Amino acid sequence: MRFDDTLGTVLAADLGTPYGVQSAWRQLVDLIGRRRVGAESGAMATLRAIRAQVPASIRAASARALEYANPPGPLVRLFALDDLPIAAPVIRTARLTSAEWIQLLPDLAPAARSLLRNRRDLGPLVKRALEAYGAVDFVLPNHAPASLQSGTGNPDTRIAEPSAAAQDSGMEFAASIEAEPAQTAAAADAGTFAISEVVARIDAFWRHREESGPSPFAAPALAVDFRFETDAKGVIRWVEGVSRGPLVGLSLDLQGRTDGSRVDGIAAGAFRRRAGFSNARLVIEGDSDATGDWLISAIPAFDPANGRFSGYRGTARRPRIDERAEPVRPATAAMPADSLRQLVHELRTPTNAIAGFAEMIETQMLGPVAEVYRGRANVIRSQARELLGAIDDLDLAARIDSDALSLVPGQVALRPLLAGIVEDLDQLSQLRGSAIALPVDDFAVSGDRRAVERLLARLMATLVSASSPGERIGVHTAIESADQVVIAIDRPRALADYPGDAVLGIDDEREDSTLLGTGFALRLARNLARELGGSLVIEPERLTLRLPASVTAQVGQANLN
Repeated sequence: MRFDDTLGTVLAADLGTPYGVQSAWRQLVDLIGRRRVGAESGAMATLRAIRAQVPASIRAASARALEYANPPGPLVRLFALDDLPIAAPVIRTARLTSAEWIQLLPDLAPAARSLLRNRRDLGPLVKRALEAYGAVDFVLPNHAPASLQSGTGNPDTRIAEPSAAAQDSGMEFAASIEAEPAQTAAAADAGTFAISEVVARIDAFWRHREESGPSPFAAPALAVDFRFETDAKGVIRWVEGVSRGPLVGLSLDLQGRTDGSRVDGIAAGAFRRRAGFSNARLVIEGDSDATGDWLISAIPAFDPANGRFSGYRGTARRPRIDERAEPVRPATAAMPADSLRQLVHELRTPTNAIAGFAEMIETQMLGPVAEVYRGRANVIRSQARELLGAIDDLDLAARIDSDALSLVPGQVALRPLLAGIVEDLDQLSQLRGSAIALPVDDFAVSGDRRAVERLLARLMATLVSASSPGERIGVHTAIESADQVVIAIDRPRALADYPGDAVLGIDDEREDSTLLGTGFALRLARNLARELGGSLVIEPERLTLRLPASVTAQVGQANLN
C-alpha cells in the first residue's frame, strides 16, 4: 500500500468516536512527522481540527515519538503552540531553518522560548531574535511593561527580516541528509520503511563526510577577566564578563576537592572569617570561555541595616606566567604511559574471561565435553595464561615509566623464593632440556616481596627460554657489602653473540621464544631493579643483580663461583 492510499484511509476513518479521533491523530502525526506525507496536504488541516478532541496524554506521547524524527515546520508549529509538556520534546529536537524559527518565535509562549534558548545548535540570527524577547520573557507576568500588556508594543520589531543567509549551513546539511532517506522511503513499502531510512541516513552521512571531511570543532575564546558576587553562604550568584554556567552555583567553601571546579584554601579560610582575600586560586573545568586557572580577589559585603554578612563582591583575572605555582612538565610526558595502562586494563578483562571459560570447558563444569574440545580448551587456557603474563609486564613497565609503582618495604628470603620460581619453571626447563642449579646459602633482601619475586621470575624465565638442551644455568648468591646482596645468574650460550648491553635489543629475533621478546624482559628487569634500589649488570658470562641487603640469621661472606 502506497502512502497516498494510507493517507486516504486515515482521512476516511470514522472521526465520530474518541477512539477513531485518537487513532487518526497518531497515524497522521507519524506520517507527517516522518515525511511520508507532505505537510501541504489536507492531513495538517485534519490535525488542527481534531487536536482539541485528543487527550493531552495522547498528544504528549505523539510529541515524544517525534523526537529526532525531523518533522516539517507546520507540524513543529502545531506542537510548539501546545501546552509546554507537549511542546517540550519537539522544541528541544526540531531542526528548522533560521527563517522558520524566526517566523515561529512570536507565537511561542515565554516558557517555550526559554527551552529554545538552551539549544546550542541554532544560528546567530535565531539567537539574536531570541534576545529581542528578553523584555517579555524575563519579567514577572504582573510587572510587564504597559505597552506590552495593552498589546500596543511589538516585541519583534527589532527582529531582522529573514534573508538568503538566514539559514545556518549546518542546518542545510542536516536537511540535505534527511532529503535523501525521505525520497528513498517514499518509494519503499511501509513494512521496510524503518530499515531503509536508517541505511539511507548512514550512507548520506558518510558520503558527505568523505566529500567535505569532518566539521572542525571551534573552541571558545578564553575570557581574561570577570566580576562576581556571592550570597551569604559563599555561593556565586552573579557573574559578568564570562559564561554564567560554569560559575553560578560554585561555592567559595569547597574543602578537600581534587576534581572539578574548585578554589584553594585562601578563599575558604577568608570566608570562614568573613574577611577579604586577594589572588586566591580558582580552577574551572569544562569547555567554555571560563575554563582554566584564575586568580580571584574579593571583599566582604555587609547589610547596612543590621550589619549582617551578605556575601562577597570580587574580580577574577588570568594568572601571569610568573604567578603559576605548578611545576613545568612536558605536556605529553605522561600520556604514553597512561594510554598504555588504559590499554592493559582493556586487554586484561577479556583475557581473564577467555581463560575462565576455557577452564570451565576443560573441567566440564557445565556438563560432559568431548576429549578433543577439552584439549583445545587446555591450549587456550595456557595461551591465555601466557598472554596475561605479558599484559602484567606491560602494566609494570607503564607504572615504572609514570612513577606510579607502589612498593611496600619488607624482608624477603631468597632461597625459598628461588625454589618456588624453579618449580614454576619446571615445565619450561623440561621443554628446553636445561636445568637450574640453586645456591646453598640463604640471604635476605629488603624490598617489596611481590616486586622482588616478579623481578627474579621474569629474569630466570627469560634465561631459561634462551637455554639449549643439556645446558645448566647456575644461580649464585653472596653478600657483597654490609648493605648489598649479589645474585649472579649464568648466561645461556645462545646469548653469547650479544656482548654487553646489545642483549637488550633482541626483541624481534625469530628464535626468541618469549612473547614480548628477551630484550624487553631484560630491560623491564633492569628498570624494576632500579626501582627496588638495586641494579642489573650484564657481564660476558653472567647477569649480576644487586639488591639492598636485609638482616639475616646467617652472617658471613660468600664468594662468587
